[in-house]
Formats: sequence, C-alpha cells, structure tokens
Amino acid sequence: MTPGVDAAPPVLLVHPGTHGVAVYARDVAAEVVRLDGRARVTTPDAVAALAPGTAVHAHVTDRLWGASPEEATHHVTALAARHPLTVTLHDVPQLSDGPRNRPRRAAFYRAVIEASRAVVVNSAHERELLREEGVWHGEVGVIPLPVVSDRAVRVERDDDAVGVLGYFYPGKGHDEALAATISAGMTAMTVLGRASDGHAADLDAFVRRAEAAGVAVEVTGWLDDAEMSARVARVAVPVIAHRHVSASGSLASWVGWGRRPVSVRNRYVDEMAALRPGTLAVVEADELGRAVAAARRQASSTWHDADPVPFGRADGARAYLRWWTEVSA
Repeated sequence: MTPGVDAAPPVLLVHPGTHGVAVYARDVAAEVVRLDGRARVTTPDAVAALAPGTAVHAHVTDRLWGASPEEATHHVTALAARHPLTVTLHDVPQLSDGPRNRPRRAAFYRAVIEASRAVVVNSAHERELLREEGVWHGEVGVIPLPVVSDRAVRVERDDDAVGVLGYFYPGKGHDEALAATISAGMTAMTVLGRASDGHAADLDAFVRRAEAAGVAVEVTGWLDDAEMSARVARVAVPVIAHRHVSASGSLASWVGWGRRPVSVRNRYVDEMAALRPGTLAVVEADELGRAVAAARRQASSTWHDADPVPFGRADGARAYLRWWTEVSA
C-alpha cells in the first residue's frame, strides 16, 4: 500500500431482518458509506456476485449465520475461502451458553477467527472472554458499540415501574430486576421488548413468577423508535443487571435516550462507565434493591446530562475506517 494513502474499505456484508446484530451492521454500513464514498454494501444473497478476492467485512454471531454453530461455521468459512475477510464478533461464548452449546460456540468462533484476516470485538471485556474461553489468544481489535444521542423527552409523571430494555432471554437480568423491584417495595415492571427467539415460554413463566410475587409485568412487544423513546421516558427506574454479558446494545440505548440506568457492576459495565462518565449508576449486585429504591425516590438521578454522549455513530465508523487501513497495511 502506498504510504499516506488509505485503503478502500472492504465491501460491507449486512443481513436483513430484525436481529440486533443485523440492525447494528446496517447502521455501521450506512455511516461508513456516508463518510467514505468508496464503500460498498452487499447482502448474503448478493455476495456471490462479487469477484473472488474482493475484501469483505462481516458482523458475525452464530445465530445470524446458521441454524446451528456447525452450519454457521460452514457459511462463514466458505465466505472466507472466497474473499479476504475481516469480521466483527458479537455474542462471544461464555459460561451462560451451558455445557452443550458452550464448546460448540467456542469451536465456531475459533474457526471464524482462524479463517479471517483480522478480527474486532465491541469491548476489551469481550477480548478477554475470547482468551478466558480458550478461543483465541492472538491480536483482536476493539471498537465499542456507539451511542446515538437522541434524548427522550422527560415526563412529569413516570409509571412507577422498573424497566428492562431489549430482548428477553435467561441471563438478561430480568430475575435480578424482579428481586430488586420487590426489595424496593415496587409492584410493577416493564419489559421493553419481546422474547428472544425460542424464549417465549421463558418469558411467560417469568410473568407468572412475578405476578405470584405481587409484581405486575407489562411486556411491550416490539416498538419502533418513536414508541420506544416515549416508553423509555416513562420508566421510573431503568435497570441493567445481566448475569453474563458480551456487549450490550440495550445499555447503549438507555444512555442514548438520556437515561442513567442502575447497573450491576461487572467488567463490561465498568468499561462503559469509564468510556462515558456519569451515564451509569454502577452498584454491586447485593446493593441493587437499595439502589432501585433510592432511584425511585430521586427520579432526577435516573437521567444524565451528557449531550452528546461520547463515542457516537460517526466515531464508530471512523474507527472502522482507521482499523481497515491498519490491517490492510
């Protein structure tokens, strides 16, 4: 590569549909195209039309690329055999995957990394997870999930409910949020979203457990951006209480809408609190109930004043453009 000349971005492969990784990949691609007119976008259906040897970048989680980790491995490694591939890894394997899926998912991510020219994740926490899970000990780039500053309009009266944002699945923190709701003397929770695929029965069981404990749960289902912004503003106490986390789009969404969620401390939460000071109320797990009660009494503490929030969408796109230049050198 000629010194001082940036490499053209790879062709950006994006999936259709509502999967969070697919939505994120399309958002990144749109911003990269806005900043660099050389960038091109393709889809899984159209990628076969690219000339062999054309560099491609893909966002990868096994659930987006196949019905099983093994099927996903076949699809991604076939792509890498035809095109120099860089990838962003999402939902990296960890303990919460369980004894059956944990080794299968680890094998998938290992195969993807070995087939790729360069790899990036969305947090230093995920980079450490790859090492701790024995998936990869080599070089991995870090580009955080950006926050889109689109502050919700504060309401005069909230719904007196604890809110958890995003898809429902075991380990997302709903059980911890329910326990904190009860401890704080509150009687309502709002699930801002719907069940993740395959977890509708888990969500129904959660609602029944909550009702048996005296807590009414509203499940909003899927909401568009305008509807979500309005509902986010009404929640009395936003909560982040993941037991296991890779990188959290729901955390980024709370912050982007101006909310300051009560967040149970873990490595990822500490990393995001350092990246965006003042936007998270970080507490130890055993303090969650008391922190929710305190936030209920002082509603202003559940909003932050950062505007714009550090590391937005354009920052993320620029980080990708720099990284592609570095790995192409």
